[in-house]
Amino acid sequence: MTTTALRDEELQLPSDQDASGRSLGKEELERLREVLESGVLTSTKGTAVKAFERRFAASLGVCHAHACASGTAAIHAAVAAIDPEPGDEIVTSPITDMGALTPILYQGAIPVFADVDPRTCNVTAETIAARLSRRTRGIVVTHLFGNPCAMADIMRLARERRLPVIEDCAQAFGAASGGRPVGTIGAVGCFSLQQGKHITTGEGGLVVSSNELLARRLFLFINKAWGYGDPMPDHTFLALNYRMSELQGAVALAQMDKLEGAVGQRVAMAERLTEQLAGLPGIRTPWVAPGNRHTYWKYCLWVDSRELPGGNQGVARLLRQKGISCSPRYIQKPAFECQIFRHQRTFGRSRFPFTLARPEAVDYSPGLFAGTFQALDEVLVLPWNERYTEEHVDAIAAAVQEAVTSLGGRRRWA
Repeated sequence: MTTTALRDEELQLPSDQDASGRSLGKEELERLREVLESGVLTSTKGTAVKAFERRFAASLGVCHAHACASGTAAIHAAVAAIDPEPGDEIVTSPITDMGALTPILYQGAIPVFADVDPRTCNVTAETIAARLSRRTRGIVVTHLFGNPCAMADIMRLARERRLPVIEDCAQAFGAASGGRPVGTIGAVGCFSLQQGKHITTGEGGLVVSSNELLARRLFLFINKAWGYGDPMPDHTFLALNYRMSELQGAVALAQMDKLEGAVGQRVAMAERLTEQLAGLPGIRTPWVAPGNRHTYWKYCLWVDSRELPGGNQGVARLLRQKGISCSPRYIQKPAFECQIFRHQRTFGRSRFPFTLARPEAVDYSPGLFAGTFQALDEVLVLPWNERYTEEHVDAIAAAVQEAVTSLGGRRRWA
């Protein structure tokens, strides 16, 4: 077991890395039994994945949902669906999982990084606009930690420039921007079913769209571009096998019954923690834009190092002494500082597709990313899942309050 002990109180925090923090049980086992007894484990001939796709599409009010092997596969299918030419640019966030970036490179396009709003760690219309060029082919927005981007402004910009928007909703099941579910606002929405997400199949993903042409390309890309069900199918373009198995589909169907409850519990407990930490010296709780719904894949604090010596690292050290696992910075460095970008390590020694990039597209000068560096210097990511109770939240709040007192916090965040 990997439950985390709050040492002073001997209270165990549920972990999403094992059964203590996951809503897995007899319902998933029953669905799995049905699939195993059928003997059909491939989604091309089975019924579980198709049923899950229909259920997920209906839950969002979109026309099409296609299950796939991972969140990375979902992003890859989405990028492939908009079909960039080699050297085309896709504007995206530098604070994201590498699985949301490598698909861009695999499709021969150049990830161009936009700065983020340090209050949320999300890209904005303003930061995206600063990175657009004549070679921009699309935009990927990441609803980080479950907190939606300001989509109304981003979509206004995208429409003006006639650019498709891909929403990375891996961490944002049930979130909404301006009252609209994330994943339904842009051209394509991408979701992840990885171990720690709001619902899980261990690994797995989904792409959703109401655009018929894009939805067709999404389906084909997941299936080696083979048109299952067509009168005369053929492999119509370069594509991969990114299918989900019927075993994953079975688990996913059972998990769908629990999604609303899981999201609701995450939100309720997050709001309780926010209330208890409000006004704490040197600490800022999550900022959520009016009209948006944050669904808390993780719960984040922003720590003012001017007020609390050691900043997010100092608070993290004290929380860990209490047995609370937490991650200062979320990622240790912006994506563009990883070797794949710094040294352009891609296909052999070719450096492709970076060999096609404009110098400005691969300019990673720190001055272009003031918000990114500020966000990483301040953010502290706390563990979170749907099994948290009021008792767990109250213990975390007490530990944070004690850490602030120990570090000498005196004044409220400006």
